[in-house]
Amino acid sequence: MTTYFAEGSPARDLSTDDLRAALDHCFARIGPREKVLAIPPDFTRANSMAGPLVCMVYDHFGPRLADVMPALGTHKPMSREQLRHMFPTLPIELVREHDWRRDVVTIGEVPADFVAQATESIWTRPWPAQLNRLVWQGGHDLILSIGQVVPHEVIGMANYNKNLFVGTGGAAGINESHFIGAAYGMERMMGRADTPLRRILNYAQDHFCKHLPVVFILTVIGPREDGTLAVRGLFVGDDADCFQRAAALSVEVNFTVLDEPPRTMVVYLDPEEFQSTWLGNKAIYRTRMAIGDGGELIVLAPGVETFGEDPEIDRLIRKYGYRGTPETMRAVRETDDLPKNLSAAAHLIHGSSEGRFSITYCPGRLSREEIESVGYRWADLAEMTRRYPPDRLRDGWNTLPDGQRVFFIRNPALGLWASRARLGG
Repeated sequence: MTTYFAEGSPARDLSTDDLRAALDHCFARIGPREKVLAIPPDFTRANSMAGPLVCMVYDHFGPRLADVMPALGTHKPMSREQLRHMFPTLPIELVREHDWRRDVVTIGEVPADFVAQATESIWTRPWPAQLNRLVWQGGHDLILSIGQVVPHEVIGMANYNKNLFVGTGGAAGINESHFIGAAYGMERMMGRADTPLRRILNYAQDHFCKHLPVVFILTVIGPREDGTLAVRGLFVGDDADCFQRAAALSVEVNFTVLDEPPRTMVVYLDPEEFQSTWLGNKAIYRTRMAIGDGGELIVLAPGVETFGEDPEIDRLIRKYGYRGTPETMRAVRETDDLPKNLSAAAHLIHGSSEGRFSITYCPGRLSREEIESVGYRWADLAEMTRRYPPDRLRDGWNTLPDGQRVFFIRNPALGLWASRARLGG
């Protein structure tokens, strides 16, 4: 097991040339390969630098890069325009679409006793490890799993083997993994590399995937002084060491601890990245450890036009709404449809404030009636954008002309925010 490259710090700013040189160094150490598969994230994680990295992989391997499969998980397939934007020099014909409902194979089961121990008996069933057939049976002699390590609501820190078992996994594994994380509790996990679900995925990787030639290419992304993004770290390897190093750096770069819990927090959702509450609710779960009791979260969401990423999940969100953990768990116990879609149940928990603060959604393409029907407050986007102009607010604390003090976040996907009091320190 090898870490091929590990470089980063909170002040590091790796250039495109730095990244290209690092990849060339790693590929020279790995040795010749004839059939390569790249698994980057999809467009919802375009800030990961995975797009340029995939293009560099293509530059290096040329026709030996046989397949590129974005790790969609349950997200919509990328459009041709998104593919061109994210992978500008990659031939589109190399891209394969992951179908999480049909094109997967169960490669093994993590035993129920291990799952129960890992989750403190919150989940006591065996967990099905699933992968896309192309990953499992494609005959590749190198599989490059590419993506960003950042605090995550389901597993503590995003990426590493989650990119495989969730990003290219199937309905059963994804549903149960999301529900395990939600039932265990986001606040107990976010920003941590060692969590119940991570232990389960590590078991699956160690016991079922030893023969797969997987190498992980992991980035840590952070903001510069001017608000643009810098690559603070790059970690490449075929074992957990590169992930552990990336996770440690991400905590330094992406975890913001506030001495004062905001009474009003304003989060902007870029319309190119966020068109659903399924994705846009990062605004809620990345900030809910920061907002003060009785406070207000205002979500400026010009591109949001739907709740779920597919029709069935959209229907379930509309039916059950974001009512908090007790109500969602009751629905899982007492209904027929929600237990069959546990990732939707998990999402409903993630998207709630548990009654601790109010959530005001300002969507571009959902009506007041739709927003209020799922349990959120509604406000007019144009009016709220005038009051909280995202082009003039800076990330962090802002004092408005009328004296109101607000905390603004331009992109909730890039980090995790918590108040010192909620962390117990």
